[in-house]
Amino acid sequence: MAGHPSDTWASGEAYEPYVGRWSRRVADEFVQWLSVSADKRWLDVGCGTGSLTEAVLDLAEPAGVLGVDPSAGYISYVRRRIEDGRASFELGSALSLPAEDRSCDAVVSGLVLNFVPDVARAVAEMMRVAAPGGIVGAYVWDYAGQMQLMRYFWDAAVALDPSAHDLDEGVRFQLCRPEPLRELFRGAGLVDVQVQAIDVPTVFRDFDDYWEPFLGGQGPAPGYAMSLAEERRSALSRRIHSALPIAEDGRIHLTARAWAVKGRRTTVT
Repeated sequence: MAGHPSDTWASGEAYEPYVGRWSRRVADEFVQWLSVSADKRWLDVGCGTGSLTEAVLDLAEPAGVLGVDPSAGYISYVRRRIEDGRASFELGSALSLPAEDRSCDAVVSGLVLNFVPDVARAVAEMMRVAAPGGIVGAYVWDYAGQMQLMRYFWDAAVALDPSAHDLDEGVRFQLCRPEPLRELFRGAGLVDVQVQAIDVPTVFRDFDDYWEPFLGGQGPAPGYAMSLAEERRSALSRRIHSALPIAEDGRIHLTARAWAVKGRRTTVT
């Protein structure tokens, strides 16, 4: 999947209010779904601000976790945020992981695969570093369906600006559906491949709580919002406001769905 100028990922402080606060909830469900036993070696590909690494540390009793990310800003942020001695973080690419062959019992990635330029190569790398019998797993947002905070944004954006259609993550990221994920993992040679929906509630205290993270510039939708002139951005805000299910107390109850996939490296070497 080719990148786009609006795909900016550099500031943990801007990312966390946008989707970081919801990705930890998905990470917890994902780690429990993987059912990896204690004292195993984990690798977190595209660790970002550390939500998945943190979930592994809290829930999986790992021997150690290595987080890898190409963003120096994110690596700096996560090193400050997570001080657990079992975790370490390195700059690196999903296409050339800084780990030895067959060295990790669980190789995972959260909300990253659709942004990698060569996703098949990335999954092949994940399998390369997985130990025989090890787990390879990932999750991505259901952009075209029930990742509702983004769907309300893009539906409004496209209604006002048809040229935004090609920027819509639901259009761009065809991988983020059950069958493409299943085929991707099977195509890499993984066995026992399963796909699971993970739904978490995303409750905003008011419209400002929903809208302000889109002004942080981190990711395709915020990048698009900040590319607009003030008048057009205000029009987009008003249209989204009119469409959202805002309760009498001002709160907005939405759902964020992620598609999770896992497979196992065969024990045959």
